[in-house]
Amino acid sequence: MIEIKKFSKAYGSTPAVSDLTFSVKSGEILGLIGRNGAGKTTTMRALSGIIPYGAGEFLVDGYSLSEMPLELKRRTAYVADDPRLFSDLSVEQHLKFQASIYGIEAPAEEIDRLLDLFELEAKRHSAASTLSRGMRQKLAICCAYLQAPTALLLDEPMTGLDPHAIRVLKDTIVERASHGCSIIISSHLLAMVEDICSQILILDCGKRRFWGSNEELKQRFSQSKNSESNSLEAAFFSSLTELGEDLASTIQAGSSQIVDSSIAH
Repeated sequence: MIEIKKFSKAYGSTPAVSDLTFSVKSGEILGLIGRNGAGKTTTMRALSGIIPYGAGEFLVDGYSLSEMPLELKRRTAYVADDPRLFSDLSVEQHLKFQASIYGIEAPAEEIDRLLDLFELEAKRHSAASTLSRGMRQKLAICCAYLQAPTALLLDEPMTGLDPHAIRVLKDTIVERASHGCSIIISSHLLAMVEDICSQILILDCGKRRFWGSNEELKQRFSQSKNSESNSLEAAFFSSLTELGEDLASTIQAGSSQIVDSSIAH
């Protein structure tokens, strides 16, 4: 289980995430969606321990990042939208290195299975620097899967993947969730999110806009009875429209108070 409680993070004087709380139960797949700069990547990088966070608490299977960081990191795998690999290491060497870090015994069979599953067998001895963008992404996914995490964080995981790899990734995400893995997927591909995610979290300007099931999101932000309004995409854009109206109302109210104050004085 993944738990994030009252997480806040700022870059200098600019807030990136503010007072964010949510959880992902074992077996759940949560779709993390929002506009560019909403705080999605910051949230996942902080949860994985890659960047320091300003305030809040992160837990995976009850292990706190602040109190037991190694236990949390052993259980957490993060795949970045542009994974950084060791340019001189081969595909196989990356996987063996991952196995050694996490103390995976006799990983050869699982390495063979993953290379075959993601069609990387022909590149087994190729250096990472020679791989295409999509192949680097597949290698990063294989490294995460080899770790066998109980918390899996995927940041735009479909980037660069071919249709076969996309199908394999979707199927394996669902399979891992069925075995109890808690999964967060950040993606702008709303059709994919709708297809495999049981829960949705919308961030905007670093704040939680919505957290709940697909159906709850559609019911809350449905604008009409037509078929389009029943899609996650339509509900998402409706939520942003409502957010814009809320912000406009807030600004207008603030402006009115300033005017009233000026008149009074």
